[in-house]
Amino acid sequence: MATGENGRISAPVTIRLRMSAHDAHYGGNLVDGARILALFGDVATELLIRADGDEGLFAAYDLVEFKAPVYAGDYIEATGRITKFGTTSRTMEFEAYKVIAAHPEIGPSAADVLDPPVVVVRARGTCVTPKALQRKSANVS
Repeated sequence: MATGENGRISAPVTIRLRMSAHDAHYGGNLVDGARILALFGDVATELLIRADGDEGLFAAYDLVEFKAPVYAGDYIEATGRITKFGTTSRTMEFEAYKVIAAHPEIGPSAADVLDPPVVVVRARGTCVTPKALQRKSANVS
């Protein structure tokens, strides 16, 4: 758990969903990396709501690493946590894992659970919740 100003603590937030044919942007049903960053944005929003009682705003990424390809039919789990609390800023770290891989080369509905999951994207960014919009001041869990 991360701690920061006033001893606040952030528990991780995780979402999981299947990449659809609509998410595929490139040949071979490859999903655009920006789609994973959009998932991180959703995770960040939930983290801010839990921490501050407000959605806040995503200010910037200072690190994004694309580690493995994602294809339509893959299941992706995106996780994030607040690692540093400032007065209005929250530094967050994110990881996305491929937990199920589609295998259309075997059959149109073939897929495998990946054990262990494969890291597909890592990122770090900063979000801001203006002081006037922060409705929580107690520890976050």
